[in-house]
Amino acid sequence: MGEGQLPRRKARNRPSERWKPINGVQQGTRQQLEIFGLILDSIYNGVVVTDADGYITHFNNPYGRFLGIDPEAQIGKHITDVIENTRMHIVAKTGKPEINKTQRIKGQDMVVQRIPIKKDGRVIAVFGQVMFKDVRDVGKLARKLSFLESKVKFYEQELISLRSTRYTFDSIIGASNAILFLKKEALKSAATHLPVLITGESGTGKELFAQAIHHASARRLYPFIRINCSAIPKDLLESELFGYEKGAFTGARSDGKPGKFELAHHGSVFLDEIGDLPLEMQPKLLRVLEEKEFERIGGTSVVRADFRLIAASNQNLEDMLADGRFRKDLFYRLNVIPLHIPPLRERREDIIPLARHLLQQMVQDSPISEINIDPQAEEVLRNYDWPGNVRELFNVLERTLSSLEGDTIHLSDIPFYLYSSRKISPHPNRSSLEELLARAEKEALRHALAATNNNKARAADLLGIHRTLLYKKMKKYNLSLS
Repeated sequence: MGEGQLPRRKARNRPSERWKPINGVQQGTRQQLEIFGLILDSIYNGVVVTDADGYITHFNNPYGRFLGIDPEAQIGKHITDVIENTRMHIVAKTGKPEINKTQRIKGQDMVVQRIPIKKDGRVIAVFGQVMFKDVRDVGKLARKLSFLESKVKFYEQELISLRSTRYTFDSIIGASNAILFLKKEALKSAATHLPVLITGESGTGKELFAQAIHHASARRLYPFIRINCSAIPKDLLESELFGYEKGAFTGARSDGKPGKFELAHHGSVFLDEIGDLPLEMQPKLLRVLEEKEFERIGGTSVVRADFRLIAASNQNLEDMLADGRFRKDLFYRLNVIPLHIPPLRERREDIIPLARHLLQQMVQDSPISEINIDPQAEEVLRNYDWPGNVRELFNVLERTLSSLEGDTIHLSDIPFYLYSSRKISPHPNRSSLEELLARAEKEALRHALAATNNNKARAADLLGIHRTLLYKKMKKYNLSLS
């Protein structure tokens, strides 16, 4: 044993006794050291500890099994006599840790770490551990992490699709300057957390824009909570928005219920038909928007919720301010980012692209791959004012498809009311006049049958014709006789 070398300790039968302290140490300290020894032996890969001169003080069983040596027999030896290519003694001198370094042991490259242990600024020991017994394991781990990253991204997309948002900005169809500008402004708003107020006539797609904004925002992984202020009874609206504690009122759930604002934490709240929000609820909503905190009904603790508010209205809120039906302070708080969706009659160039897009969606699960629209039908669709906007267009196309023969929509296939008030050329040709008359007759038959719940006798009476003629006309226009 060389000068300065620690004496080799006597082997013990129990591994934990390798760390047994000298006589005179209190029993509690002895037990603690025994636990430390058990911990070291439980570390899966090799662990070795040296003193400041590089002599081994601790050597765990996994390292001994890997090297094929008795771990107890190494206590007191210099680290360079036991482990090849070691730098533990160098770290003891430099005091600088070496993390995730390569070291060749038994003919293979391993990944190790060497950490100096200091007391009062002086190195008193060095902790060494094998992190990977084969450096190739690092590559395997990197590939596994890359695979897991891909899975996380996949599940993230799945989570997005499972959330309440069905629509993105790609779902907003239109080529008009108005709609392109609106999409650009909406996309800008998605990058903020500010309130958005979407206005427009019924059926213009206000919720579609709201969902697209949520989907494009940093909140897309969190809930999109929809509330229609006109659909919830006035006396239930507060409990729906703020929730309630158990026993808050008669009929309340025994365990209470979280409100919509609470459920939307980190996500977005979409308040549709905000103009129908009761006047007494408006200051409460204003407070939530400003403070982002509230109390459940019957509760005493404050609930904090981080959400983004998107509101929509088909009413003119500024007119409602004048007669006191809507609070000015709430309006200014909501109207931070205003988006107004123009009706279809003000952007007629969007009608046909919208119609084609809707038809494509409708035939996705049918054997028909594509539905075409002939020029005359396109002209009628383009020139109609669409008071119900996109919602009415969808209903008309769905109704037309239900009785369409073939894969092309002709003028005679679309509802008569769309072009009954249209200006007709002063010199119509014979075929167009016949087409109009046939379409009007077919539409009249449909209305009569629908009004009488498909009762042929009553439908014939309603039309003022004999039942035999009714059957003849139904056969002519391929209307169901059942």
